[in-house]
Parts: sequence; C-alpha cells; structure tokens
Amino acid sequence: MIKILNATSIAPYSIQLEFSDGMKGIWNAETLLNQHQGSLLEPLRKADYFQCFFIDAGALCWANGLEFSPERLYEQCLPIHKAA
Repeated sequence: MIKILNATSIAPYSIQLEFSDGMKGIWNAETLLNQHQGSLLEPLRKADYFQCFFIDAGALCWANGLEFSPERLYEQCLPIHKAA
C-alpha cells in the first residue's frame, strides 16, 4: 500500500509529493479544480487555503475534510525521481 511521506508546495496549485516507494512527483490541481465542482473543492480555489494541506495516514488532506488517496495522486503525478 503506497503512502505519501512528504508534501511540499512548489506553486499556487502544485505540490511535490514523496511516496513510500521512493517516487517523487509533482501533482498539479488546476485541472481538477477547473473540471470538477463540489462543496469540498470550493475552498481549494483560493490559493491561500489550497496551501494549508497536511498529510494524515499517508493521504493528502485539508481541514474541511477533503482527502485525496495516495494511490490516486501517485497516478496523477508527473514523476521527477524514483529511488533505486
């Protein structure tokens, strides 16, 4: 089971993620926010709120209860490094 170990903001809607298998990648949320609606996504449209993410049990989360599974983010990331 893959988990997110570290998350670092690198742009208003982009986060560098480090996964438990050693892969590092960039997740850009702009496409998600442009294509989907919903009460949990609305606060993320404000860059200041988007930056207030945290990791809980290996998932990327926000205080409003929104949580993205590490598996989904792993698939959506642009890989930048994978440890041997």
